[in-house]
Amino acid sequence: MSIESPLSPAVYIVGAGPGDPDLLTVKAQKLLAKADVIVFADSLVPPQILDGVRPDAEVIPTAEKTLEEILPILIDRVRSSKSVVRLHSGDPCLYSAIQEQMQALFDADIPFEIVPGISAYQLAAARLRVEFTVPGLVQSIILTRMSGRTQVPDAEELSSLAAHRSTLCLYLSARHVETAQQKLLQHYPTDMPVAICFRLGWEDEKIRLVPLSQMAEATQKENLLRTTLYVISPALNAATVPYSSHGINLEARSRLYDPGHDRLFKRNSDCP
Repeated sequence: MSIESPLSPAVYIVGAGPGDPDLLTVKAQKLLAKADVIVFADSLVPPQILDGVRPDAEVIPTAEKTLEEILPILIDRVRSSKSVVRLHSGDPCLYSAIQEQMQALFDADIPFEIVPGISAYQLAAARLRVEFTVPGLVQSIILTRMSGRTQVPDAEELSSLAAHRSTLCLYLSARHVETAQQKLLQHYPTDMPVAICFRLGWEDEKIRLVPLSQMAEATQKENLLRTTLYVISPALNAATVPYSSHGINLEARSRLYDPGHDRLFKRNSDCP
């Protein structure tokens, strides 16, 4: 997308990332800088994300609006030949309620585009300086949540997913942390590391690394009950300071850069 070209009248559903403006994608920055209208989830997206918008852009917060109030705004502005950025926190494919928005836009014959963003679990790994898929230890990542106002299907109940003992990233569950801890303890050991990641990317970000047995206590003690992600993983044993004193297990290194690895694009010694 060229920064000089005008935006076509459409809805651009953009992932704002977890909160740090520097973690916006280049495409998201360009869209925010050029859009006629910004419709954003102000309770989940910090105002600093909007620092680069046009001075004359119409900025509409949606924290107090229902879907029935938001959709006519999107449709009306596009039909008035305006470009609209619908700004969501994190990545739109995770817990952003965009499916019903996309269907309504499709039904109304309104063009739209999805622009991905960084999710909280990715920033958590970066902050902790750890890889969530450690060879010989864990090779799967599960992204899930506890049932609340949105019910989780029975087949995805937390204790069933915990049985895999993979890297498990638990969203939107801080208010049910005691129940979550009980379910996790059915399969993970009591000393399994848990990263409690509060408002990642915001100015008041907090990260606490505790044993699973202290997950609920630590959450409640510091009142980390909103915009909190839990990461439960054996990979966290390799997290580097300041969150952990453990070192990386070089015996579990990846084969990708091993001297004995036969690479697909390895230069043949017979070639010039």
